[in-house]
Amino acid sequence: MTGAAAGPAASGIRFDRVSVAYGGNTVLDRLDLTVEPGEVMALLGPSGSGKTTALRAVAGFVRPASGRVYLGDRDVTDLPPHRRGIGMVVQQYALFPHMRVRDNVAFGLKARKVHKTETATRVADALELVGMSAYATRYPRELSGGQQQRVAIARALAVRPGVLLLDEPLSALDAQLRSGMLAELARLHRELPDVSILYVTHDQVEALTLADRIAVMDQARLQDCGTPQELYRSPRTEFTASFVGNANLLPVTVGSGTVAFAGRDLELFTTDATAGATATLCVRPHLVGLGDGPNALTGTVTEVQWRGSTHRLYVDIGGHRVKADLRELREPPALGQKVTLHFAPEDAVLLPAVDQSAPEAVTATGGAHG
Repeated sequence: MTGAAAGPAASGIRFDRVSVAYGGNTVLDRLDLTVEPGEVMALLGPSGSGKTTALRAVAGFVRPASGRVYLGDRDVTDLPPHRRGIGMVVQQYALFPHMRVRDNVAFGLKARKVHKTETATRVADALELVGMSAYATRYPRELSGGQQQRVAIARALAVRPGVLLLDEPLSALDAQLRSGMLAELARLHRELPDVSILYVTHDQVEALTLADRIAVMDQARLQDCGTPQELYRSPRTEFTASFVGNANLLPVTVGSGTVAFAGRDLELFTTDATAGATATLCVRPHLVGLGDGPNALTGTVTEVQWRGSTHRLYVDIGGHRVKADLRELREPPALGQKVTLHFAPEDAVLLPAVDQSAPEAVTATGGAHG
């Protein structure tokens, strides 16, 4: 395949204290974030968190009220979208229904007045890259949802962007198609090592699967940033712990090498908190075991959910609801039954009870990719 992985110099994205406001309402607040060349950065957060606004600021569809946007070393804040050299894929595909697949993929190239011979080569390369070469003469209505999304990705790649923007690209697909497309996007990332990808999603599985790093957004601000493993295993805040994966967040009082919860002292692997301080203990449900063990806690079963390969137990312990995800039980406990749960000291993370880090001070730079 000729030149499919070639990319322009404008790879990498930098937000320099970018703010966006609509009618006096701030929807993106002083975002400092760097996406390295070749890195996949997921913007993860709930609706209204500012993640799509950040992506649209890179694309040139919204104008920052303050701050600057850079692609590579270029300040593109004042450039129109067509001069930024980016590719973009949105959740509804936006294919032209009256055009065949090859013409949809060629659309951006024709708008840039690329020569016909070069256009034909790039279209063929892009379709081959997404596995859609055999569908070049079909119309969008003759394709499945997953195939249409592949064509939309091919169209974005045909312009050979240094930066690829993906805005909830899998949200319109069913679960099985979404899983397949996640694998395809991961493959594309490997085959296009110089392209920086900014991936907007509210789906934590997509972020954990694809991203080199995840930027967690909430209330228009960057709350946290790190590798998927860092954010999952050692979250800095309660919001990160609850949004990246599933978590038990237990209110505790810090002692000397222990914390007190529901009238019991629990051992931790490490703690830097001051004795007597209140804090929150984060324990992932899949790290909670059933029966006696370290940090044992006894409570009453309030709900049992069968999830195929696992059972989730909800257990009331001192008025707090604790979740345990257990390998499928042959005889799950009955509602109202007393059970004992436990977790290892090294599987718990101590968080400040109140987020003590000012969100506007969170700056995300650097980070290896691969």
